[in-house]
Order: sequence, then structure tokens, then C-alpha cells
Amino acid sequence: MILVLRLVMGVFFVVPFISLGQQKDLPSNMEFTQAHGYDESNPWMFWYWMHASFSREAITADLHAMKEVGIAGAYLAPIKGKTDPPLFEPAIETMSAEWWEILRYTMEEADRLGIKIALLPNDGFATAGGPWISPELSMQKVVWTDTTIAGEQRVAFRLPMPEAYEDYYEDIAVYAFPSKYNRRVREVPHVTTNTGADAQFLAVADNQKNFSSGEPCWIQYSYREEVFCRAIKIDIQGFNYQAGRLIVQVSNDGETFREVTRLVPPRAGWLDWDVGVTHAIEPIQAKYFRFVYDPIGSEPGGEDLDAAKWKPSLKLSGITLLSSPRIHQFEGKSGMVWRISEPTGNITQITEEKGIAQQDLIDLRPYMQADGELAWDAPAGEWTVLRMGHTSTGHKNETAGAGKGLECDKFNPEAVRLQFNGWFNKAVEIAGPELAARVLKIFHVDSWECGSQNWSPVFKEEFKKKRGYDPVHYLPAMAGYPVESMDTSERFLYDVRKTIAELINDQFFDTLADLVREKGAVFTAETTAPVMVTDGMEHFKKVDIPMGEFWLRSPSHDKLNDILDATSAAHVYGKSVVQAEAFTQIRMQWDEHPGNLKTLQDRNYALGINKLVYHVYVHNPWMDRKPGMTLDGIGLYFQRDQTWWRQGKAWVDYAARSQCLLQEGVPVADIAVFTGEELPRRAVLPDRLVETLPGVFGEERLEQEQIRLANEALPMQKIAGVTTSAHMVQPEHWVNPLNGYAYDSFNPDVLLNLAEVRDGQIVLPGGAAYKILVFPAKHAMQPNYQAMSLAVLQKLWNLVYKGATVVIADKPKTTLGLQANLKEEKELRQLAQQLWEGPFEEVIIDGQLLSVKKIGKGRLVKAPYLLHTFDQLGVPQDVIFTKKDGTSAYNLGYNHRKAGAKEIYFLTNQLAEEREVMVSLRVAGKVPVFFDAVNNEKKPVKQWKFNKGRTEIPVRLAANASLFILLEEPTDTETHHEGLNWEIFKEHSAIDGPWQVQFDPDFGGPDKPVIFEKLLDWSKHENPAVRYYSGSATYSKTFQWDGKASNVWLKLEELANIATVKINGKNCGTLWTAPYSVNVTTALKEGDNEIEIIVSNTWANRIIGDQSVSEDKRITHTTAPYRLGDQPLLKAGLIGRVIFLIEDMNN
Repeated sequence: MILVLRLVMGVFFVVPFISLGQQKDLPSNMEFTQAHGYDESNPWMFWYWMHASFSREAITADLHAMKEVGIAGAYLAPIKGKTDPPLFEPAIETMSAEWWEILRYTMEEADRLGIKIALLPNDGFATAGGPWISPELSMQKVVWTDTTIAGEQRVAFRLPMPEAYEDYYEDIAVYAFPSKYNRRVREVPHVTTNTGADAQFLAVADNQKNFSSGEPCWIQYSYREEVFCRAIKIDIQGFNYQAGRLIVQVSNDGETFREVTRLVPPRAGWLDWDVGVTHAIEPIQAKYFRFVYDPIGSEPGGEDLDAAKWKPSLKLSGITLLSSPRIHQFEGKSGMVWRISEPTGNITQITEEKGIAQQDLIDLRPYMQADGELAWDAPAGEWTVLRMGHTSTGHKNETAGAGKGLECDKFNPEAVRLQFNGWFNKAVEIAGPELAARVLKIFHVDSWECGSQNWSPVFKEEFKKKRGYDPVHYLPAMAGYPVESMDTSERFLYDVRKTIAELINDQFFDTLADLVREKGAVFTAETTAPVMVTDGMEHFKKVDIPMGEFWLRSPSHDKLNDILDATSAAHVYGKSVVQAEAFTQIRMQWDEHPGNLKTLQDRNYALGINKLVYHVYVHNPWMDRKPGMTLDGIGLYFQRDQTWWRQGKAWVDYAARSQCLLQEGVPVADIAVFTGEELPRRAVLPDRLVETLPGVFGEERLEQEQIRLANEALPMQKIAGVTTSAHMVQPEHWVNPLNGYAYDSFNPDVLLNLAEVRDGQIVLPGGAAYKILVFPAKHAMQPNYQAMSLAVLQKLWNLVYKGATVVIADKPKTTLGLQANLKEEKELRQLAQQLWEGPFEEVIIDGQLLSVKKIGKGRLVKAPYLLHTFDQLGVPQDVIFTKKDGTSAYNLGYNHRKAGAKEIYFLTNQLAEEREVMVSLRVAGKVPVFFDAVNNEKKPVKQWKFNKGRTEIPVRLAANASLFILLEEPTDTETHHEGLNWEIFKEHSAIDGPWQVQFDPDFGGPDKPVIFEKLLDWSKHENPAVRYYSGSATYSKTFQWDGKASNVWLKLEELANIATVKINGKNCGTLWTAPYSVNVTTALKEGDNEIEIIVSNTWANRIIGDQSVSEDKRITHTTAPYRLGDQPLLKAGLIGRVIFLIEDMNN
């Protein structure tokens, strides 16, 4: 964005400036608005049809409205069924003949208007289910019962059946093993608590009641005799972080207690309520066990610790003490739910003989009938009979209407094909192949909201093919029982998770990809994490367009990791387009407008997003009710009844222009960060790199992280009425985190199968190239970071030997999985020793130690890396931002792409203040050119110089502004100085005196024009029809122009919120972001001139005002709940002066 110097009373000073003109004579080979096809660069939107409420007239109106503002297409999803009574008549339920008819009508209208349509796999937006999916074809989980029997007798009885969803259950295996491996605390404890509540139900099996406390407290289990405890199971209804971090105290007299441990919760995502958590502990024997809740020391929460985001409180439904060892937090390790935990050996010292020996594990399947009847001659001793099978997880596409049903089995191609045919292919059949080919262009898998699965009728055979052994030999480990040893069991469970991850890609995404391409459609998808136990990036290689999502004013739901999963995957798998579900918000505030959305949009462009899918356009079936239907008050209200909808085209155009450039070429990132091999896994968040690269982050960031992680006093924040932890990771605090170095994440698939070395860089087939590969130190998502497959270590060695630079914290110590035999374990340790043995060259630079070892053509660098840049490794910063005083400038983001000889830099000012900075780019020998996507203006850079292989450019950025710098045309000129890189203006005149303002009576405005003697805030007006007005109003006035000046600009000093300027009938442009200025030179004429300024505010003031009148007198009608409380009215209208500025052409 460019700034202007304004002259008032002979003095120049800086004000923001924007131009809507285009300089046509500049050398360029780019057509900014036509460089790509319409669909690639223009935004799409989610189009939700709520509660079986839709009408043909309104559907056509929606599609017309989309076309009017430049929306390329719509992700159509019906959400929920009809209400009782229906919101709209006639209600048309999905799956009915009327529904399919209206869907065909929609596609015909979209075809007529040039709008493309995307459909999801099912009714609703998540994930892939329907009424055609039987329990047998649904997502499956392992379930079990155990029964204790006395031996040395013939046993004949019917074994209890494990959980059977809708009476569906299939056996996998039945075992008997000595009960020494399954000792129980048989006595039922007496349960008390210092809250005074009755908590005895916590000791009752399968209890469904919750014990809750908002204050520190304790729960005590008292026994008559000492009991032996090796593990503690905590049951929860829903999810609760504090239940996973109880302090365990013990006593033998009930008076004096000592602390034995504090439980540590697993990392867990937002859909973490299917199963409890079993904690392994060191052996302890006592009569009294006290479980203390104290929130002090709580983590601040994050995407992988979702339950910690919320205000601290305790909620749990059961505590069970176990006398025999259990695999630490096996529920996640077995793939039942997305969790990440420390290896059991890091928690408690378990000796090798504590697992069930294979010779003690007796297969009872030959002795059990299909109905569960067991007839077996049991040897002497006490035995545990473990019956293990599988049933449906019971997860459904919960946001559906009449099309609700079980989620399909993601491991079974038969189930996946059935799901595809039941919804998307049905739509193709209804439309007919020709219409579908023209309109139904995208198949989309949206948010993964169906939990995880860890079994399927095909799982056993697929496991055997992939892992090379029968999982049945170790299956009790999936119920938490260690088999052979804890290490063996942990390795087996890793193999289970690895198989799950591979099946998701091979059976679900691969099958869908084939089906989608058969229909000639494009496959898009969002991330699977943090819900499905898999690699959160790898499935993106199967789709055409990866998608993340970002939220507006919703820190509890914002998803930086989703964005990084999608952008990293797009970059490493060679996808030129990466989308984002944009501006979702937990509670609509009715104050949203383009000007307060741009900063968030630009921040995500800087992260690598280059196509927006706005969330959300909700179909409003009523033509006479505004704002009308919403997603129950969730999401951005961006639909035809938005007050500023038509003027919003200027904002959409900005997105299209920006995305056009951001889709060109390939991304430039210097750093590749290895995700590690733990499963589940995701792209690596920047805060997880601080310990590995502390010098690059800088001292200020290190101090901030110490404060954030300490989380002293547990500070909370309240945004949009939602209270959350103030110290959780928030994307706005991590702009340009590596200070001029961009990074992508490599998962094992990319590292092993795609990465090669060329000219000292790690290159990928899609064109991305990286100068440094980082293996991070231990962090929350990689607790077992020194476990590494031999294949990964061999690839690391190979890359370094051929010329790569690798920064790594520690050498690996052990392999992963049961497939890794003793020979591989030995090879891994030998190769690790070769990498680390021998002298590292150690040098002191700026007081910091750098340890480097040459291996072949490459280098191994020890972490932590303490230097501020990678200059010493031959990798200077890509972008450097400095202030006038030479210090670093922060809160400036960037995105760099390279298209042949063209370098494309996108810059964003993330502060609401103008900035003057020196921008230094790691490019030289090319002429820099500015492009402003807000006003579609391309202009020369008047002042720049080359300095040691860099291009230095002074730049002024308005508040929250963005700017492209393009470099392509070669030059030998070292220094160029033809003036300033920003215009100089002086004030010519102001439009003073009264204005006539016409409000819209249909929106509750006055019938007749209102005279404003001076411009003022509508919310301060004495007339309630103006004070509470929401909508558009036209300011009009006649003014005189002397005709003597050229290059004249109109500036609005203060605007709320968006304005379109017309002079003498000519549309000069729409102003929606700072600095609210427009070139009006060609519209002016000498003498009398007529000016119209159409100003729109948001819905907030009218919605607030309507709360003070009876419903029959209200202007607004909406399905969104009222959440604005006693919020004051918002500023509205033209508030400051309207000024003419003259550009000084001598600059």
C-alpha cells in the first residue's frame, strides 16, 4: 500500500493513499486479472442449505448474487433436517424426490449463470456417511470383555459379549492367560471428597454421571486393606484436561499423605470423548488414594491439547485402580482416538517379564461357539478370558438431515464406493452426464468429524500384508495388556497406527480419487487431523487441491496447524493451489466487513494460502426477511442479504488478483522440518521449533515463550463472548516466525520417496527446493523423538553425503515397530554412531557455539542452533525488514514464489498503523515493480539499490496494507533513484456544507432524505431511524471544481464501513480498506459537479435497535441467536471530512 504526503497550511505530512488507476505503459508480461482461469484465482464459498428450507426463487437469487460479485463456485451442503414446526414451508427433506429435483434445478441455474458447484461425500458437511451404510460397512473399533475363572476344571458358560452397536458384533479372537497379568483391586473403595458432594458413583463400573468442580478439590478412595496399584484409569464424559493431570497422593493412616505422581494427559484433539485414559504409574501400595485437582501449572492449550484451551474445571465420571501393568495411555496408541503419549518406558520402569508371555497366551477360538458359548478344560490356576471383537464406532454424519447415517468404513473400498454412489454419483445421475460435466466440478471431503477407527473386516489381512505378521498374536495390547514386554507392545501398537494411516490413504482417499476422476471432477479435501489417527499431510498427495481452514475471532477454534498441514503438503507434493475455508467464526458479531477481515486474510496469504473459500453463504429461502437464515449464528455472514454485499465485490476482486499471483510458479522456502515418525503426526508448528532454533527466533521470542508456557495465574481472554486461555498459541503472534526464513514440513513419505539432493539443496519433483533440513528436538507431538526407522536414518545419511545440510538435535537410539528386527536395530545404532562419532568443527560466532561436521559433500549441524541467521551455513535471509533506525521490524509477513525468471514477493503489514520500512530481498539484478492488488495498480519502484546480492527497497505501508513486489526484467543498474516510492500530495479543497443523505425505508431508514449539516456518525443521530440504521445510504451534493488540477484524488477521512464514489455519474471505485482514497481525475469537470457516495455499514446497529421494540415492529428477522448483549452501537457512515488531494508530479 502506498502512502501520501498531504499539505495542510503549507506543511506536508503522511496520510495513507490508494489508487484505482492503472499505469498502462509499464513493461510487463503479466495480465493481472487473466493470468489464470476463472476458477483457479477467483474465490469460492461454502453454500449451506439449512433445515430443509429452500426455495427456487431464492436459489436463483443466491446464484445471481454470487455471479454479481465474482464468486466462481459454491460448495453446496444441506445442513440438518427440518425443524418442528418447519422454519419454511414446504420443507424439503434431503433424499426425497423433491430434493433431487431442486438439486437439478440448482445445477441448471448455476450452468446458466456460469457458477460451478462442489458437493461433499454426504448430506451435511462431515464426513462420509449415510443411511445406506450398515453397521457391517461402518467405521469399526476393537472392543473386549474379560472374565476371571478358576482353573483345573471344565469351564462351560457363555462369555459376555463386548459392546455391540445396533446388535452388530464380530469376534476377532478369544484368549486365556494367567490372571497374574490381570490382577484387580477387587474391593470397592469408599469415595469421599472435600467438596461435600456424594462421589461414590465414581467407583461404579460404567457410570455415566459426572463429578464436577470449578475449584481445587480432592477425591479420596479409602480401602480397608492396602491395595497395590500399577495403573489408573480416568473415565470422562466429553473431554476434560484437568481430569488427566490429577495429583496422586497416598497414605496408610488417612491423615498424612505424600505425593507419588502427577498424571500427564495425552496430547489430544477437539473430538476426544470416545474413551477414557489409562495412566501407567510406578508401583504403589497404600490404603488411601487421594486424587487432587489443582489447576496451577496447567498448560495454555493448543490444537493438540484442545481441552486445555478452556477455563479450568474438573469433570470426570470414574476412577479405577489397576493392580497389573497397563500400556500407558493405550487408548490412543491403539488408534481408537487421536492422541499422542509418552512411551510407557518413559513413565514407569517396567521389566521385560511383566508382559503376557506368548506361551501363556492360549487361543480359545477352537473352544467357543459362534454364540459365545465356551467349553474348555482350564488348567490349574486363576485365568482371565479375554474376548476381543469389533463393532461399529457409531459415528454418523451428524450435521445431516434425512441423509444421516453411519460413517462408512474408511478401510474398506466396498464401503467407500457405496458411499460415493449414494450421494455424489446420485447427483451426477440426476443431473445427467452433460450438465454434471459442466457444473459439478468438485468433490470435497470436509472437516474430519467422525472420530478414528482401528479395525475393519479387512484390517487383519491388510495388516498381515503390510507388516508381515499376524496382529492376532499381539491383539491384547490393543486392550492395554502388555504382551511379551512393554517395548514389544509399544512397537506392535505403532504398527497398528502405521497400518491405520496407510489404509486411510490407500483405501479411502485413493478409492475416492479414482471415482472422482472417473467423473471428470476435481478432488479437494481438508485435513484429517486432529481426529483421525494418521499422517495429517500425506492424504493431500491423493487430492488435487489441499484445503486448510482459519477462523475469525475464535481462538478456541482457530486452526493454524490445519493451514500448515495444507500449505506444506501443497508445496511438497507439487500442488499449485492450496485453499482455505476462510473466516469461520464461533459467534457471529454482525460487525464484519472487508476492512476488518483483510489483515487475517493477508496473514494466511503469507502462510501460503492462495485461494479462499468463504465460510459461509447460508441460503436464505425468504425473499422478504433479512438477514434471514444463518448457520445458527456461526461463520461469516457473507450472502446476498449482507448490507454491503454488492460493494463487497471490490474485496472479492482483491482476493482474485492476489490469488492469481500467489498461484504462479513454485513456493520459495529455505527450511524443511521433519515431522518425525510418530503417529498421528502433523506439520510442525513454529512454537515446536523454538528449542531447536533458538537463535533464529531471537531472545525476545524466547522470553515470550517462557512466559507463555509458564502460564502463571492461568490468564483467560474473552473474545466474542467465549472465554479461553490467553496463552495458547495464536497465529497473530507468530507472523514471520523465523525472521526471514520460510519453512515447510516433510513427512516420512516425502523424505523417503521424493527428496533428492541437487547443487546442495534438497529438491522435490514438484519444484520446491530447500537449503536446510531440520530434525527438531523433542516436542509435544514427538515425545519419542529418538526413535527412528532405519530407512529414515539411511536417507538422512544419503542426503548429507550427497551435499545436504542437516540440523539435528540428537542421534536416534532405537527403531520403530515390530518389523524392525535385531539386525535393523543394530544397523541403526551403528549408522547413528558413524554420523555422530569423530570431531565436529566447533567455532564461536558472536559468542555462540556452532558445531558442524562434514560428511561427504554435506554437513551435519548440532542443535540447538544458536546463531541469529543461517548466514554461516551459506543461507542468508530471504527477506529482511528493518526500521529507519536499523532495528528489526516485526509484524510483517511475506510470501515468496518463483515463476521462471520472475520473483513474486507478497508483503503484509499486520499492524493497524502505517509503517516505513526498508525491505531487503535476496534477489539482485532485476528491476523491482510494485503491484497493489487492492486497486489493481502496477507502478515502478523509483528508489532501490543492489547490495551484496540483495535488493533494498524503501517501502511505506498503510495500516494493515499489503503489497506485491515483482522482479523479472534484468538490469545492470546497481542503484536507482528517481524520487520516493510513495506519492506526495497536498490538500486542494474539501467538500464542505450540508449533504443530502437518502436512507432506504425498506431497511428502516427515513422515507425522505435527511440533511446532514456536517458529516457525523449515524449512531449519534437524534433520529432513531438513522441511529439504528443498517444498510446503504447515498450521500449527494453539488460542488464546484475549478478545472485547473490534474491527478486529483478524493479522500474520506473516516468511514464506517464501505463506500462507493460516483462523480457526474461515473463510478470511481469502492473504498473498503485504509487509506480510503480514490483517483477521480477523469470524472471531474470544470464548474458544477455532482457527487454521490454510497455508504454501507453492518447489521449490528439495526439488530441491537430491534431488541428494544416488539417483534412485529422489527426490521430484522434472523435465525441467529442474539448475542450482542449490551454492546454499544457501532460507528456508521461518513464521519470525517471529504477532501480533494493533488498529487505532486515532480516527485
